[in-house]
Amino acid sequence: MSARKSNLLSLVVVLALLVPGGVPATSAQPQSAFSHALPPVRDDQLQGVMPAAPIYSLELVGQIGGATNAVAVQGDYAYVGVGPRLVTLNISNPANPVVVGQTGVLPDVVQGVVVTGTYAYVAAGDSGLRIINVSDPAAPANAGSYDTPGFAEGVAVAGNHAYVTSGGLRIIDVSNPAAPSEVGYTPVGGQDVAVAGNYAYLADESGMRIINVSTPAVPTQVGFYDTPGVARAVVVAGNYAYVVDDYGGLRVIDVSDPVAPSQAGFYDKPGPAGDAEAEGVAVAGNYAYVADGNSSLQIIDVSNPATLSEAGFYDTPGAAYGVAVAGNYAYVADGFSGMRIIDVSTPAVPTETGFYDTPGFAERMAVAGNYAYIADGSLRIIAVSNPAAPTETGFYDTPRGAQGVAVAGNYAYVADGDSGLRIINVSTPAAPTEAGFYDTPGWAWGVAVAGNYAYVADEPSGLRIINVSNPAAPTEAGFYALGSAHSVAVAGNYAYVANDGFGLRIIDVSNPAAPMEVSYYDTSGSVWDVAVAGNYVYVADMAGGLVILRFVVYTNFLYLPLISR
Repeated sequence: MSARKSNLLSLVVVLALLVPGGVPATSAQPQSAFSHALPPVRDDQLQGVMPAAPIYSLELVGQIGGATNAVAVQGDYAYVGVGPRLVTLNISNPANPVVVGQTGVLPDVVQGVVVTGTYAYVAAGDSGLRIINVSDPAAPANAGSYDTPGFAEGVAVAGNHAYVTSGGLRIIDVSNPAAPSEVGYTPVGGQDVAVAGNYAYLADESGMRIINVSTPAVPTQVGFYDTPGVARAVVVAGNYAYVVDDYGGLRVIDVSDPVAPSQAGFYDKPGPAGDAEAEGVAVAGNYAYVADGNSSLQIIDVSNPATLSEAGFYDTPGAAYGVAVAGNYAYVADGFSGMRIIDVSTPAVPTETGFYDTPGFAERMAVAGNYAYIADGSLRIIAVSNPAAPTETGFYDTPRGAQGVAVAGNYAYVADGDSGLRIINVSTPAAPTEAGFYDTPGWAWGVAVAGNYAYVADEPSGLRIINVSNPAAPTEAGFYALGSAHSVAVAGNYAYVANDGFGLRIIDVSNPAAPMEVSYYDTSGSVWDVAVAGNYVYVADMAGGLVILRFVVYTNFLYLPLISR
């Protein structure tokens, strides 16, 4: 796994240091709706005197940050997808964009957005199409939704219809935003869609497909152009469709005859194959603006489609996924670097005017006393008694590459990839030595220590519970199979496991030999790190940002299930 992933969103570990303790709250009666736990018990079911087992509930408390995949601009406002929220920014002063509003947490990460009139139409992954009323940019509000069967990635709106790529092309009647309904469908889908006149233009894995949508109930493919790679995005201006192709650059397709589209020109950035991956495109005047993944924002002169040339470029700090253009500015959705505002009034010399940054990441580390212990492929011990002048005191090169670290007493416990758990004696920080090790079955990503046990997040074998009462001879006490475990935190009788694309898992470890899952919460992306402080669980989600949950155990219920009335 890359260093980027191993370091992803690990700043939540710091949060765990802010509040001591970390045990679930208890309540005699539910205070809110249950989320991803056992179903709530209605009052009319509370009958009889049979004592019930505790009910475990994880409740969403808050969320911040996430990947920036999409941006749309209308007037003085930019509408930016930040993780599972749509954020509105006042961009009347591009040098100082100001957040004026945001939606609540949507069910999934924003993949695409288009704004028409007083509504923003959001392609929100597994949760389909979300319609947001933005008549008051400071208070965007949910107006309606349509849960498409597939994964919604691209969206376009024309007249009373929204066109959504989600397991095919879905045509949604949005004349009543509160009750959108599907009126047409074709299994021909893609990652992005543009609509012009009677045609929808789809960017899919094979190239560009042209769909006749003059009769929304019966969309029909009429044309196709095979691009060299995977078509990622498409816009249409006049008789030309501009398609960005992952490794094929910008392709300009003449669509004056939709049945027989033909290439008019192309521009592919010079360099080794794989250096760039075109992700998004916008066209304004004589220029196409290409979001080129890790390479930059490319500005291509398209005044003569047969002889395209690069007019300028701007190397954004992150990975450029999407772009919108309004006036003299290009607005770039730059992955984990937020939205960048680029002055393109002089295409040959684009300059960054302003930006809106989403929360970033920190290294995996643990702090104990005057020392910080950093896992960065090895164990580094840093004296932090003088925060203004931290100095490396000691170093231990673990066999495989340190991925995570926890410290208890005189020992640092290192999750060391496929060499398992390494136990390092750090009683003399300048001369750390290995005291013992336990080779877990998979790849050890993270570790937590409580009492005599180390809890290792081990992929793909799940949670491994290791008895470390004798550091020289650790032994496995128990395990819980979870698959892709990336991080773990322990508080009281519970282990909280970051389970990648399967969310957060809570495991009762009161009996280490027989751990038992009691609850889970499925976030909008992939969970890579977790920390617990007080009654709150802080979850680092790869695309969904920081998610804050409250873990509640409801006890003292006396009920029998309702059999009949």
